[in-house]
Amino acid sequence: AAYVVRLDTWVQRVTGVPMEPRAALGVWDEASVRYTLYAGSGGVQRHRSDLAAVLGVPESAVRVVAEEVGGNFGTRNSFYPEFALVAWAAKRLRRPVKWTCERREALLTDYQGRDLVAQAELALDADGAFLALRGVNTSNVGAHAVSFIPLAKGRELATSVYRVPAASVQGRAVQSHTPPTTPYRSAGRPEVMFVMERLIDLAARRHGFDRVELRRRNLVPPGAMPYRNPFGMVYDSGDYAAVQDRAIALADWAGFEARRRAARRRGRYRGIGIANYIEVASGAPRERAHVTVRPEGRIDVAIGTLSAGQGHETSFAQLLAEWLGVELDQVRLITGDTDLAPVGGGSHSGRSMRLGGVVLARAADQIVARGARIAAWLLEAAAADVEYSGRRFTVRGTDRAVDLFAVAAAALREDAPGALGGPLDGTGDETMSTPSFPYGCAVCEVEVDPETGLVELVRYTSVDDVGRAINPLIVHGQTHGGIAQGVGQALWEHCRYEAGTGQLQSATLMEYAIPRADVLPQFTTAISEVPSTSNPLGLRGGGEGGTTPALGAVVNAIVDALAELGAEHIEMPATPERVWRAIARRAPAGSAGPGPRRRGP
Repeated sequence: AAYVVRLDTWVQRVTGVPMEPRAALGVWDEASVRYTLYAGSGGVQRHRSDLAAVLGVPESAVRVVAEEVGGNFGTRNSFYPEFALVAWAAKRLRRPVKWTCERREALLTDYQGRDLVAQAELALDADGAFLALRGVNTSNVGAHAVSFIPLAKGRELATSVYRVPAASVQGRAVQSHTPPTTPYRSAGRPEVMFVMERLIDLAARRHGFDRVELRRRNLVPPGAMPYRNPFGMVYDSGDYAAVQDRAIALADWAGFEARRRAARRRGRYRGIGIANYIEVASGAPRERAHVTVRPEGRIDVAIGTLSAGQGHETSFAQLLAEWLGVELDQVRLITGDTDLAPVGGGSHSGRSMRLGGVVLARAADQIVARGARIAAWLLEAAAADVEYSGRRFTVRGTDRAVDLFAVAAAALREDAPGALGGPLDGTGDETMSTPSFPYGCAVCEVEVDPETGLVELVRYTSVDDVGRAINPLIVHGQTHGGIAQGVGQALWEHCRYEAGTGQLQSATLMEYAIPRADVLPQFTTAISEVPSTSNPLGLRGGGEGGTTPALGAVVNAIVDALAELGAEHIEMPATPERVWRAIARRAPAGSAGPGPRRRGP
């Protein structure tokens, strides 16, 4: 190789900080010989299995219910000891037992995320073509391992959206006195995307390549799809260059140098950073939806996913409104109860719409097919002559028609033909193991105050390909939240432990800093829609894209701001103290910054 760049870095430990801390209520019913657990869960079906195993009872003896859940981000998907304890105590005491986690307890005991030490090298030829990637990822999984998913998922996407002919990444897990790590928003991908994007920027700065062009020339082209990366992952479809170009245009990259000069006149360093990303949406492969048409004018949907603010009530209703011709307010979503939705995987890894949409489509097709036969009976026509559109079954070429809800009522009549009688319903039950690959590009601009080291995020642009956006507004909202979490890790968040004693030093929100609305700019977000070929609806997933590139985009921008001082890298979180020390080590004696300072208000 003509050039080899190396990076040794640590992606620090963080935690989810959901708005609602963990809570659980255990109930024992002597008459039915059953446990009921009410909990802030990310997947009631999985927790039913875990609780039954701990208590030594069959799953039929356990019911798990999750009502409105105040945030998840992955931290709620694991089964915590308190869930079993309240159920066990409820039977022992013959009365309900409730437990609520306080914020300090949550920061101490919630399963955490990230905490990866990475050592990586990128080889390039003289023209900047990537030749090879080599690395070692060491994951601190805590005092007892609950998941190796972040380590595995990160490794298999380590080359990101780039053509890298050869790659070797060793993954290893180590244990420590800290709490366990679990899949936290985009599990494992932000870490490896950060490493790859930092390596590319290092190569560009050290060897004279343009940062944008170096990325563009190494992106996997659309014509290479489906593309198998060096770790065996097959990217199904995508146009990575188009997304990067769109992000560059929306961010006004061409006008950046003028903004940098203006910042200099105000006595501040300004930098711009870019980061591409890809992630894999997989998760529990089985999902089920049972859809019932009620004669009173309602559609009941029992499904195994579980919303924690993702807007399932709206998005799933939109799908059925399109397919069945009903109004949004006629669809009632039933989730979070193992008695009503016994099969499913909850919400994680971008699976809810990708799998939920497919099983809803199957159920809707069954309803229309059976409804057409019932309508044919009512209208005295052949089933093959009955068409469905706009909530009405119509005999082709005539004005004879019957409403969907009237058909549902007729199906319950005593004189309904045997094969057609009973509730008008449909069930979609699918196991889909083929993942999809959301991808995108983020561009970040920051300004740095050289006297304090304070980093101000001034512009942020993100373009994300979700395959098909069912509800663009919800997708934008998911992206905004994801960006905030990624920026939070890049600049502020850190689960800090005292080296000598293992004492947690960020045990309250006074020490564990999370992003606030007043320190974030207005984000510019856009959606790309290149359909995925991994599922019939072309969906990729849209819940994790905002987070995945943010670490690289923010740190690349900070390093760019300090590049004239010779800075090549800065560790996360890029706190004011850390940035100030980086400036102080490199600034000429007596220098206070890049230009005149503005004093006073």
